[in-house]
Amino acid sequence: MAKSQKRRDIPAGATAVATNRAARRDYDILDTLEVGIQLRGSEVKSLRESKVQLADAFAIIYQNELWLVGLHISAYSHSAAAFAHEPDRRRKLLAHRAEIERWASRVDREKLTIVPLSLYFKDGRAKLEIALGRGRSRADRRHEIAKRDAERETRRAVSRARSGKY
Repeated sequence: MAKSQKRRDIPAGATAVATNRAARRDYDILDTLEVGIQLRGSEVKSLRESKVQLADAFAIIYQNELWLVGLHISAYSHSAAAFAHEPDRRRKLLAHRAEIERWASRVDREKLTIVPLSLYFKDGRAKLEIALGRGRSRADRRHEIAKRDAERETRRAVSRARSGKY
């Protein structure tokens, strides 16, 4: 996964491990939340080596707890096989109870998905930015690209007009 240092992906003072750029393309992001993630020692060391795939991951709410499914953290390069972690296990996300309940009601009521946006280290702790997203159809994505291109052409035309080239 390509690293992204854009401000929208990670907060100031944090070190990016992985970002899920496809999430912003495939979903309309409605709300974001920074949560902690419960990890084992070898998983943290693998994260520091950026051996993680965030693209296929999603979060679920099960028995009033937030769980991350589909996050693949490769085995740490210097660990013995006996102490290695399971790469695709479910990982518990750490958030306040009120936030989990609020998001659970929105997911049920509005048929939304919880997608991870970025994984980073902040003050030595692994943090995950998750978002409530509504899936975009293929036509919506094409419309978004056309709109972005039209805005870019408008900006170019305005800048050419100001410089006197046109």
